[in-house]
Amino acid sequence: MYFVYILISERDGRTYVGYSDNVERRLTQHNAGQVSATKYRRPLRIFHLEKFQTMKEAKVRELWWKSGSGRNELKKLFALKGL
Repeated sequence: MYFVYILISERDGRTYVGYSDNVERRLTQHNAGQVSATKYRRPLRIFHLEKFQTMKEAKVRELWWKSGSGRNELKKLFALKGL
């Protein structure tokens, strides 16, 4: 089982999209400063999570979230969640 996760920085409100087979471990790594892309944006929390059967499906979805269409959808999620 693989997950695509979107983290939100409680410091600056920016997001980070990634995938993993262990979201809890990955979030811990992000918040411990072990990921250079999010090191200076801690603390982070999970904003959105999706589950996939294969790593390939998760990678495709991660890339979609990082695309223009995905970013537009992310703006809609922000509106729905009141952010």
